[in-house]
Amino acid sequence: MPSDLFTILPAQSPPQPVIANLPHSGLQVPPNIAEQFTPQHLRSLPNSDWHLQELYRFLPSLGITVMQANYSRYVVDLNRSLKSPFLGSFWSAVVPEQTAFKQPIYVRKPSQEEVRSRIEEFYTPYHQQLRRLIDEAIAQFGKVTLLDLHSFMGLITDDVCLGNANGQTCSSALIDQFAESFANKNYQVVKNKVFTGGFITRHYGQQPQVSALQIEIRYPLYLSDDQLEADPNSAKSIPKDIPQWQGPKFEQAQVSLEQIFKQVIVREELL
Repeated sequence: MPSDLFTILPAQSPPQPVIANLPHSGLQVPPNIAEQFTPQHLRSLPNSDWHLQELYRFLPSLGITVMQANYSRYVVDLNRSLKSPFLGSFWSAVVPEQTAFKQPIYVRKPSQEEVRSRIEEFYTPYHQQLRRLIDEAIAQFGKVTLLDLHSFMGLITDDVCLGNANGQTCSSALIDQFAESFANKNYQVVKNKVFTGGFITRHYGQQPQVSALQIEIRYPLYLSDDQLEADPNSAKSIPKDIPQWQGPKFEQAQVSLEQIFKQVIVREELL
């Protein structure tokens, strides 16, 4: 297992019964896997949750424990169920063959043995550690809220999508409070529209002591349009390179998000 598989940021203030998980924001690709990618795909890593580590760096100061993946979702997709076929669709396989918009990823597809090796090295240890964090929080607080944080472009044009598997993984009070807090910052919010909650939200949210909520924010809310694509309303165009995050739009989004999360976290009865 790589020693830098994930990063855990412990709560810096009195801990809350909240874990934030960032499974798709990692950008590292091991050299032996990178050489299998098409050059364009390796350069841009499209459909990644770009720079959420920086965007949400305030979370530990709110008492939230953060776990973030360091490796790209194209090494393994941590938000997919471990079921056959392991190599296949972007939307269901642990190792995707194409991007979300059916663009090829590989010059040479990995063998079944290589796919199994990736699962053992990257997928299984990540979920074992996430499970440990959840169990530790339950032991300390009797319950835990799991926030699965993502970003997107395409499929929908709404600013923010909150997903709780149509009411199955967290209370209506929690999702409604987040919706209200985002709306108060002039974000246009939808609930369970396309992004209803992926494997992590649904799997861990089945446990009675766990409330799980997926939060998706649209790239242009925090990344400059000139860092994305020529037409920011186009779902199928992708940037030529990984976008940069520094800039006033990013900083303003970070301030707004901190206020939104703080507003919800202080209402401890929701957690």
